[in-house]
Amino acid sequence: MDRIKKNMRSSLKSVSMPDGPGYQRTILNNGIKVITEEIPYLKSVSIGIWVTTGSRDEQPYENGISHLIEHLLFKGTERRTALDIAKEIDSVGGTLNAFTGREYTCFYAKVIHKNLSLAIDLLSDIFLHSLMDEKDVEKERMVILQEIKMVEDTPDDYVHDLFNRTCWGDHPLGFPICGTEERVKSFSRDQIEQFFRTHYQSDRIIVCAAGNLQHQEVVDLIEATFGQISKSNRVRERVKPLSISTTHISKRDLEQVHFCLGTHGLHYNHSLRFASYVLNTILGGGMSSRLFQEIRENRGLAYSVYSYLPTYIDTGLVVVYAGTDQNSFEEVFRLILEEFKRLKTEPFKNGELEIAKEQLKGNLVLSLESSDNLMTRLAKNEIYFETYQTVESILKGIDEVDERMVKSLASHIFDEQYFCLTVLGPMDGSYLDGNPQPWRQWNR
Repeated sequence: MDRIKKNMRSSLKSVSMPDGPGYQRTILNNGIKVITEEIPYLKSVSIGIWVTTGSRDEQPYENGISHLIEHLLFKGTERRTALDIAKEIDSVGGTLNAFTGREYTCFYAKVIHKNLSLAIDLLSDIFLHSLMDEKDVEKERMVILQEIKMVEDTPDDYVHDLFNRTCWGDHPLGFPICGTEERVKSFSRDQIEQFFRTHYQSDRIIVCAAGNLQHQEVVDLIEATFGQISKSNRVRERVKPLSISTTHISKRDLEQVHFCLGTHGLHYNHSLRFASYVLNTILGGGMSSRLFQEIRENRGLAYSVYSYLPTYIDTGLVVVYAGTDQNSFEEVFRLILEEFKRLKTEPFKNGELEIAKEQLKGNLVLSLESSDNLMTRLAKNEIYFETYQTVESILKGIDEVDERMVKSLASHIFDEQYFCLTVLGPMDGSYLDGNPQPWRQWNR
């Protein structure tokens, strides 16, 4: 056995990065990347099987199929029933879960470090040997249909799905991750299996683990299971989307008007990303942000108001969300537009630039105390940078942001020609009098 392991290791490519003392990266013969970060003082290990396939890789007739596959892999394997899977992870106090994004899907586990081999065994079993039984397909189809209804019944969640559709149009980034009721009902078992075989190939799999571990042990365990996946030479092409500047109103009998106002942003690894983080933090990234203080604290016009940065491999957005009553909608909208203007033209006051930078740095450092956050960070570094981003380099990038950089970026981003608005609530299209760009009249 030792000789087999030795031969196995000699056929792998391993790189230990000098910038990250606990970071190591190995590429298996079939192209699967195994990336670890050893943190000896932690008691836990988090490991994720990341597949760089998400809802943006679906055709319109496939919308929601990645999310359905994520659910189905937990429904039973050749060795375990769904109950067996749940019992095994519960028996060690661990966590086993998954999520689907627009550009990736992740299956992950978090356990005490001594149970790492169990976690890998469970993850490899569900990924490689899931039965996808016809009965389970039907049951999970019903579960997802309920999930879709739950989202649609939660307007402060649902408005974001509507906004993506408005902003990205027919591009797959505009698809809801869960899919639609019509599409989810249409999927056959054969269609599901074919999508899995086509898109969950070895060259799209990244295994990331962080915590109290040994890199070679993780490599050996992954090689013994995921090493059986054949190497794929399939080439994937993703079409870069173009955002649309328009307005969409969905009338619904609600107590509040929920809306998202967005504009074009930066892609994930853009050179000005640190300036965008600072800009977002000042605008609506926390309780001390301008939007929260002005709209909620000073005027009491909303309970929830914030901004966020959806970023992808080739594009991005800056989005503001708010929920308010119908009579206050225009006032809240104008206040948001005023903050856009102020970020472009007025000098920062009361040390808000430095406060925003310290907030970002503090959030980053605190997140490093969790092995699952560390594991996620490894994966996103590999997906979007294809290299290890040290904490020191990120802190340095934040420190180097100055007022000129933020204002220049704000002038580029907050241009009316890129604005996109989605409204969900007790109003209809006649409210706009046929004007798809109401910010032009409300911004006078």
